[in-house]
Amino acid sequence: MTNYSYTLDVPGGRALRLAQGWLFLAVGALVLSGLLAVLIVLSRTPYIGDIFPWVDLFHTALVVHVDLSVLVWFLAFAGMLWSLQPGLRGFGVGWGALALATAGTLIMTASPFLGATGPIMANYVPVLDHPLFLGGLFVFGLGFLLQVLYGLFMALTSGRIAGAAGALWLGMRLAMVAALVSMLALLWSWVLMPDFIKDKEYYEVLFWGGGHVLQFMHTQLVMVVWLVLATVSGVRLSVSPRLMMILFTLGILAIAMTPVIYVLHEVHSGQHRMAFTWMMGFGNGLAAAPLSLALLVGVLTSGRGSVPEDARPERAALAFSVLLFGVGGIIGFMISGSNTIVPAHYHGSIVGITMAFMGLTYHLLPRMGFGPVPRRMAYIQPFVFGTGQLMHVFGLAFSGGHGVQRKTAGAAQGLEKLPEILGMAFMGLGGLIAIIGGVLFLVVVYRSVTGGRGGRPQGTQSLD
Repeated sequence: MTNYSYTLDVPGGRALRLAQGWLFLAVGALVLSGLLAVLIVLSRTPYIGDIFPWVDLFHTALVVHVDLSVLVWFLAFAGMLWSLQPGLRGFGVGWGALALATAGTLIMTASPFLGATGPIMANYVPVLDHPLFLGGLFVFGLGFLLQVLYGLFMALTSGRIAGAAGALWLGMRLAMVAALVSMLALLWSWVLMPDFIKDKEYYEVLFWGGGHVLQFMHTQLVMVVWLVLATVSGVRLSVSPRLMMILFTLGILAIAMTPVIYVLHEVHSGQHRMAFTWMMGFGNGLAAAPLSLALLVGVLTSGRGSVPEDARPERAALAFSVLLFGVGGIIGFMISGSNTIVPAHYHGSIVGITMAFMGLTYHLLPRMGFGPVPRRMAYIQPFVFGTGQLMHVFGLAFSGGHGVQRKTAGAAQGLEKLPEILGMAFMGLGGLIAIIGGVLFLVVVYRSVTGGRGGRPQGTQSLD
């Protein structure tokens, strides 16, 4: 059985510095979101949550936490990956995109301390209904859009990339296409928004179409990262580059329905919402599911002895990423109503992507000119973070099955029966363990970044 290798080269010079900047933004967003996560988990844990009477603070912290840990982290990491594109030039545009995204992130984070109020827990992008926060969100989105357009222009004007690298970059360029369609869907929703739609419903309608399309970008990127992590950690891969190109293309075909949905259904209609739900539910796993099975077969046929000693963190991150992503997808088919099964679903899928990005960060840091990663801590971190998140997800799913509503805190959760209390307590314990795992990740990154940058980065190719 042929074993295919998928590796990601790191450029040198200005392209490397640009990629480092996007990585710093991504990790910085996790630092800030982690500080807010402590309050969020404690506020929802039985008995402990009674100590925190500030429900408005809970919702405000939740808004900023979600936007930093999902929106900024994911999109900034995507910006970092796209900055590794071979043949990159026109760096002024790239730095402009990064500057806008960084400024927007800082404005959003600071806005609650500068008077921004009005938390609205809209799906995909919760917001503070205040000009300062919304202005920061707009500036960040403008920076990300500029990075997408920059990456697509570079892809169209660069030479063809062959072999396994070509398959990886097809996946990443199709992710750019999904990102662009997502931004266009956002604009389309804004243009077609009826005047009578106000408050929470306004933001639900605004972000619904684009938010669903954006999930296709995340899935494309996590598949790219899985292939790289599998290769560096010794997993036997029987999936050829040609087959991966087919899978990447198949995985994004469903977003072609986006303009059809906008033409056929009014943006505020139930049909519009259901059509995007079906598009994502049936289309977004077409490539991820078979690749997950191929990775499972590869892990089982490779054996523990196949893992290079210095790649054990990457193998652990890959295993937990695929597991969490799969669990989140399965739980998605159990959703019925607005209970905590919904966050159980997206926490599983989102954290599965986060775990993959963490593992790739361990692999890239030394190759981006930073010091060595503390391997023992990096190996332990996926187990702590992944186990905690699995507990968090199962606790939410169990509680949702017993009627606990989502986006509530303290007494508003209505925890009266023992199963409800036990489920949310298990969720809280898992969340606290996951926070420890998140802190370990940040410590690993900090120790690598401050561990010396002498000499040429490993595995780079200079573009200067």
